[in-house]
Amino acid sequence: MATVATTHCFCPLYPRSKHRGKNISLKKAALHPLPRLRSVRLPSSNHAGSSSSSISIINANESTSGSNSLTASSSSSSLESSEGEIPSETEQQLEDDPQQNKKQKSQLKNRVVFGLGIGFCAGGIVMTGGWVFAAAMAVVVLAGSREFFELVRSRGIANGMPPPPRYVSRVCSVICALMPLLTLYYGHMDVSVTFAAFVIAIGVMVQRGNPRFAHLTSALFGLFYCGYLPSFWVKLRCALSAPALNTGIGNYWPVLIGGRAHWTVGLVATLISISSIIAADTFAFIGGRAFGKTPLINISPKKTLEGAFAGLLGCVAITVLLSKLFCWPNSLFSAIAFGVLNFVGSIFGDLVESLIKRDAGVKDSGSLIPGHGGILDRVDSYVFTGALCYSFVKVALPLCGV
Repeated sequence: MATVATTHCFCPLYPRSKHRGKNISLKKAALHPLPRLRSVRLPSSNHAGSSSSSISIINANESTSGSNSLTASSSSSSLESSEGEIPSETEQQLEDDPQQNKKQKSQLKNRVVFGLGIGFCAGGIVMTGGWVFAAAMAVVVLAGSREFFELVRSRGIANGMPPPPRYVSRVCSVICALMPLLTLYYGHMDVSVTFAAFVIAIGVMVQRGNPRFAHLTSALFGLFYCGYLPSFWVKLRCALSAPALNTGIGNYWPVLIGGRAHWTVGLVATLISISSIIAADTFAFIGGRAFGKTPLINISPKKTLEGAFAGLLGCVAITVLLSKLFCWPNSLFSAIAFGVLNFVGSIFGDLVESLIKRDAGVKDSGSLIPGHGGILDRVDSYVFTGALCYSFVKVALPLCGV
């Protein structure tokens, strides 16, 4: 009996429909082991012929496997060369980096330009006071309340708390915008807030469909958050009309624009409060970027304890410096307490707005201000601060004899 070598190839048939135009099967076949030889016995006759035939079969198999391996290697090399034209992940990142840097520079430019513009406009409005300040507050409150009710209607919040009807949210936005004007005219907000809450409650009750308690709570919180709290800035700036007698800058203020009487306690307190809030945000950002390691709270993961401490130091430092410049408040302890109060109000307002946006599932409250987001993204630190500062001036300072 003669022995003939036959082959059992372990290379499976790979479907070519998923990779049209590419010899994927050959490439994969080249990576598999060579065929295994198996002996088969033939009849004893034609011994010499069978030996030659066996040799020829083996040689044929070897030549076939060799040609297949050459073809597979050439196919794999051609495939690798064709795939080499596709950029790798690192090359793709290198190509995307210039575009990403360009986009970040554009956003930073918009942020700086619009930030400076808003700062100069806000400074002029604060210095003017009166109906100009109240009207500007009404515009900001209207835009902020509209953004708030859009956040309430977002999918994240609406799944757990049904939003109020649209006509109720629109009426509430209009009432919130009127509150700063009514505060300036009447000097207080008790009657206006009570009447507004009554109107909103009636609007929720008489709606079509099934009124829900969530409708009432979201509408009343919007009235409190977007209308009642910002109106304290009008009381702080316009209601505290007593002149700041110790402020030396009033001696050089032109008579045509108010003279010394223009520098009131309300103006000085408003300027110090706004400046300290800006300092708190700036120092907190710088300190968090440089030293931030410990998370402050789960509501806003990017805020760190080190950044908050830097913001507190910056807020208190600016408050003390401005108190020396304006000679108000008179004592160092009162200035430090005023700075701490401003910082607490600013960070609390920032966290409340972060909580609303997190439940809404959005990064920014809107896109009204290029590079900054929405109105609420810019004024969140000021929402609670006005009420705290007004209470400090009206209640805490008199109790301390200042």
